[in-house]
Amino acid sequence: MTTQLVSVCSSKCQLVLDVSGGRRPRIVYWGAALKHANFEELGLLGQRQWAYGGAGIDIASSLSNELGAGNIGPSGFLAHRQGKDWAAFFKTIEVNQISKHQVRIECVDENLDLRVVYDVSIHPDSHVMEASTEVINQGKSQLEIDWCSALCIPLDQRFDRLLGFSGRWAYEFAQEEVDFFRGSYLRENKNGRTSHDNFPGLIAKTGFTSEENGLAAGFHLGWSGNSRVRADRNSDQRAFVQMGELFFPGEMQLAPQESYKTPVLYAAWSEEGLNGLSHQFHEHVRGKVLDGRIRGKARPVHYNTWEAVYFDHSEEKLIAIAEKAAEMGVERFVLDDGWFGSRRSDKSGLGDWFVSADIYARGLQPLADKVRDLGMEFGIWFEPEMVNPDSDLFRKHPDWVLEAPGVEQIPFRDQYVLDLTKDDVFQYLFNTISDIVKTLNVAYVKWDMNRDIHHPGSAGRGAIHKQTLAVYALMQKLRTTHPELEIESCASGGGRTDYGVLQQTDRIWTSDSNDALDRQRIQHGASYFFPLDVIGAHVGPKNCHITGRVYSIEYRAATALFGHMGLELNLLAEPKEDLETLKTAISLYKTHRETLHTGDFYRIESQEYLNVVSVVRKDKSEALLSCAKVMQHTTSLPERVRFVGLDASKSYRVKIVWPTANISITSPSIVEHADFLGEGYVFSGEALMRQGLQLPVTYPDICLLFHIKSEN
Repeated sequence: MTTQLVSVCSSKCQLVLDVSGGRRPRIVYWGAALKHANFEELGLLGQRQWAYGGAGIDIASSLSNELGAGNIGPSGFLAHRQGKDWAAFFKTIEVNQISKHQVRIECVDENLDLRVVYDVSIHPDSHVMEASTEVINQGKSQLEIDWCSALCIPLDQRFDRLLGFSGRWAYEFAQEEVDFFRGSYLRENKNGRTSHDNFPGLIAKTGFTSEENGLAAGFHLGWSGNSRVRADRNSDQRAFVQMGELFFPGEMQLAPQESYKTPVLYAAWSEEGLNGLSHQFHEHVRGKVLDGRIRGKARPVHYNTWEAVYFDHSEEKLIAIAEKAAEMGVERFVLDDGWFGSRRSDKSGLGDWFVSADIYARGLQPLADKVRDLGMEFGIWFEPEMVNPDSDLFRKHPDWVLEAPGVEQIPFRDQYVLDLTKDDVFQYLFNTISDIVKTLNVAYVKWDMNRDIHHPGSAGRGAIHKQTLAVYALMQKLRTTHPELEIESCASGGGRTDYGVLQQTDRIWTSDSNDALDRQRIQHGASYFFPLDVIGAHVGPKNCHITGRVYSIEYRAATALFGHMGLELNLLAEPKEDLETLKTAISLYKTHRETLHTGDFYRIESQEYLNVVSVVRKDKSEALLSCAKVMQHTTSLPERVRFVGLDASKSYRVKIVWPTANISITSPSIVEHADFLGEGYVFSGEALMRQGLQLPVTYPDICLLFHIKSEN
């Protein structure tokens, strides 16, 4: 039988597949782009032999590692017809090389009577691979799919560490690194949203991989529903990553001629450490995941009313806050929860999307008009998928919620989840939200989702797959109807942050915690997959209501600068001097947001007591470096910080642009010697990267922002 090999590649990354007719398609090579090797030698070098104690032949892997082939280790596809016809075996029948960047592989399964289509591409600019699998039931009876990975991707044997992402509400994107052992690394999420505790992302690395150097591979499932992430190292030393939807029992059933397509699995390969992965993912989000409607638009300074007023609304108070916000330089004003129905607390009113006459006797039009008169966009909060039992909507339509028949609802924030798979529910939500958007000329919607979905039943069956698609469809229909509308994805903070929802939205609310210390760590974790321009980052009140900790306005502002900056504090109650400082920070953000939101982002290796990150313009003409001291150091002096990503041959003027006063405990320090708060000092890029900078001695909870600009 003739061997057929195809390649999918970019200038940096290459995937070589064996797509020989009548055989199971498999990945021969995935890694750095090849310049000299030919495909045939790759196949020969990858040959394996049988070993005693196992099968009498070596069983090749495939794109799904189907059960019918007899592979050891977990299969990437599990399906059956009433318990029979379960030994899947996918044979290649057609290969369509769409371009050098994309291939479509069609297979048949004669046992299960299926057609299977694999779509695999590598984006020429970001170098990120996208992969998905579609299964078409060509049989005469119903097919039940228990599991379908988007792809089974083999891992280089050199990878011996796994970096996963966990956390909780108000502390998302916590990093957990483990040895890649023989066995299964598994994360399952059945919360009905991306979740706070099991983000569907994984990084494989070696013990020598750092932010700047070494091998790394990153994986992310672009899906906002239930998910499974697993990495397996088998006894034969082969290892694979699988990602896909986690189905409830009987959830994915295909009638004859029906099909199922997996969410997209995004994967990146780097020989330039973890920063190399992030550069690829960030480029892919900006260039391919986001829909491009607002590409080129500066991310406006954002004001959100939540932590300023909570449910204590009044037109007079909000207009006063809006006037103060505009004076500060804010460009978008977002009215949060509490403006509708009987919504005086979180116990009632959800689902009744009509302006509360009790609070807004004149409606919301005067407030919205005032906001625009002040030169700001007007935004508003919705939680479309939810309903309070204490609401007119639920009293009228108690059958509109997701539920498991015969099982009591789990108490969760006094609310239930609406079944968006029902046409009446979908149309009601679209009509009411669209009417508000049109009437008030709303430019921005904060789309919230404040509970997990424990019993996602519709007509008795699990329905998270259909529910998630319905949420996407509702968002898409609103944006199609209102082409300039922007949407923020929020789910109790970072509970719905993934590339799936970002195809329908423009910003993610990374966490409900505005605690500056926690935010340094949360935003650090999110940066592995998300660029700064989509990461909502707000200056909260001095006393954080979630943690009770107190931080200076300088620390809070510096933390919010490295993201899509916003404010979420009562401007009417802040000290005058803090407001002046905040106004300066907003001006600083506006000056540098183009660099922050289009440049290359770097996490810089440092001791645990520091969080050091930098953004460098792609032409290396300018950079910003944030150095946050998150705890005390154990040595008498802090460490040196080495800059990254600069041009060694260029000369750069270095200044401290935040805070505006010297915060060194003793003097003179480098601040005075280099006149960092004045004219600054010109260093070579080589010296800044090789020798680095001795940080001044400061108290903890301090964040220094360095501006680096080329002089040649």
